[in-house]
Amino acid sequence: MSTGMIGIGMTGIAAAQAGLLATEHNVVNASTPGYSRQRVVLATNIAVNTGAGAIGQGVHVQTIERMYDSYLGNQVNTATSKLSEISAYYTQISQIDNLLADTSAGLTPALQEFFSGVQEVSSNPGLISARQSMISTAQTLVARFASLNERLTALDAEVNGKITDAVKSINTYAEQIADLNQRIVISEGAYAQPSNDLLDQRDQLVLELNELIQVKTSSNSDGSYNVFVGSGQQLVVGNRAMTMTARAAMSDNSRIVVGLETASGGSIELPENLIVGGELGGLVDFRSETLDRAQSELGRIAASVALTVNAQSALGQDLLGQANGDAGFEGNFFATSGLVSVAKANSLNDLSGSPVISVTLVAPEFGPEVATGNFYTNLKASDYRLDNVGGGNYTVTRLSDGVELLSAPDTLANISTYLAQNEGFSVSLSGLDANGNSYVLQPTKHVAETLAVNPVVAADSRLVAAAAPFRTASGSSNTGSASISAGKMVGGTAAFSTATSLPVTLSYGAPVSPSTVGTLSFSGAGAPATVLVKRQGAAEVSEAVPIAYSQGMVVSFNGMSFQMNGQPSHGDTFTLTRNTAASTDGRNALALGLLQTQNTVAGGAATFQTAYAEMVANNGIKTRELRVMGEAQQAVLDQAQENRDALSGVNLDEEAANMIRFQQAYQASAKLLEIGKSLFDTLIQIG
Repeated sequence: MSTGMIGIGMTGIAAAQAGLLATEHNVVNASTPGYSRQRVVLATNIAVNTGAGAIGQGVHVQTIERMYDSYLGNQVNTATSKLSEISAYYTQISQIDNLLADTSAGLTPALQEFFSGVQEVSSNPGLISARQSMISTAQTLVARFASLNERLTALDAEVNGKITDAVKSINTYAEQIADLNQRIVISEGAYAQPSNDLLDQRDQLVLELNELIQVKTSSNSDGSYNVFVGSGQQLVVGNRAMTMTARAAMSDNSRIVVGLETASGGSIELPENLIVGGELGGLVDFRSETLDRAQSELGRIAASVALTVNAQSALGQDLLGQANGDAGFEGNFFATSGLVSVAKANSLNDLSGSPVISVTLVAPEFGPEVATGNFYTNLKASDYRLDNVGGGNYTVTRLSDGVELLSAPDTLANISTYLAQNEGFSVSLSGLDANGNSYVLQPTKHVAETLAVNPVVAADSRLVAAAAPFRTASGSSNTGSASISAGKMVGGTAAFSTATSLPVTLSYGAPVSPSTVGTLSFSGAGAPATVLVKRQGAAEVSEAVPIAYSQGMVVSFNGMSFQMNGQPSHGDTFTLTRNTAASTDGRNALALGLLQTQNTVAGGAATFQTAYAEMVANNGIKTRELRVMGEAQQAVLDQAQENRDALSGVNLDEEAANMIRFQQAYQASAKLLEIGKSLFDTLIQIG
């Protein structure tokens, strides 16, 4: 009896000792990241049957249980991954927001200064200092475009570097998880008990991995984890870790993307939509959603400024009296060589036919009515993908919204025509293109970095085309009250040329009967066969000459436009001749200045300033949205961690109570041993 008592006491001591050890382990690891509270699970020993019934044989330690719930752990992992994604995105976009919204370093002040310089020339066309100031403000504007683009380009390089670093860290975590998988399998296979501390270490690595990229796990029967990214791409399988790569994109070798190493040692590129969550997901989303668009939007504004200013400038006359058609005339105020558009070939393309796709910005549109219209571009803030689908046909997709622009594949010539009419650029091919080849078209992304003032104009301010190349006059012998306006240069009509557009004489013929109206006939070297006429209260129409006269009508042809007012008499004449007073004429500079407030961007829907303001606003809205989302996600993470810690966290007060309880159990079991020994000694003495 006493021997049984001693044996039972020994099991109690062993159980209490295990409880004390577990409690001590919990206490010292209370601050260890990823540690889950452990507890001793006890069970009674098998009883011994006697004639008087079954007699218990004490207690044994069944296992050391890890207080962990995979559901709660996954909640923390998911919340951590989302918060890390938002934080990475916010960190990057806040830099763009601060850059664009800067009232001194942003684009708006430079645009205002440039157009102020233009207005000064319109007021003082013969003043060389005003012309030099206009060129200087234009150079400042160009430098501002370049500096903004340089910062965006630096952010792009920064993102490339961060993606590379994140991929390296992911690979390190994957290798560590695979190693722990192996150790866990060996340990649990040898002892048939959970390797609690190793399991904690592995789960902590999975949590830290989620800070870089969102992953999913699945458990194997041997205790190992499989880890997946994206839509099921394997990262860790048992004790084997796959290798992620940071590699140049097939579509753009300047762009670092994520790939997975293949069994043959190569690498397959992962689509960006599979890179979800964590820092890596935030970086990829920032680049595709914000940075790419910001670069393209800045380039679109730069291209619109250059194209519209050049188009209006080409209609003017410089201080030397030169205009379109004269050998020394410089129609472009900005250098067209700076309007760099890029087509990048996919690295998998078949280049045997030496194919080269070229992108060219098209001349701006004008209108819709010449008399009241202005120049504008149809450029979008987007890249495009051009795919050769075979049979001489292509498809083109606008990448900013994923829209395939034509309803069906078509020839490159037809696609180019469509793009020129609707997207503001054209494409062309030299060499022989192979089926399956693909290209990324970047019509505006690189414009801002190379935009420049025409160096010829910059060297001689007299070449600024501030005047209009024609002048109007009423005949000296006119007897009617009619007058002709000074006129202005416009687009949307046949181009002005000093050789073919002037002189022109308008002659009024009185009505031949009360039921008819008087007419204007045109004569001279530049006399047109048809003109555009906008009458008061009516739409602009094309009319064959001679045209019916009406007060207030605006007549446009050969790039020239003027208004007729009053009532002429029969035989009255009006002349359009070459301008010989460029030093006092600022009409074309005035037209250039009006571009500041006219809708010149986005298909004639926005001004330069409103387009930039929208760019700033969109980035600001997204920045504030991410800040709010980050605060909300932090609350979600805090709640998830609180729920997990309620189960897995170490409560020192609770552990102190457990320590006292196990200490008392130990002492009681020891007392039982003492009593058993005493009884055994008594029995020996009696014997």
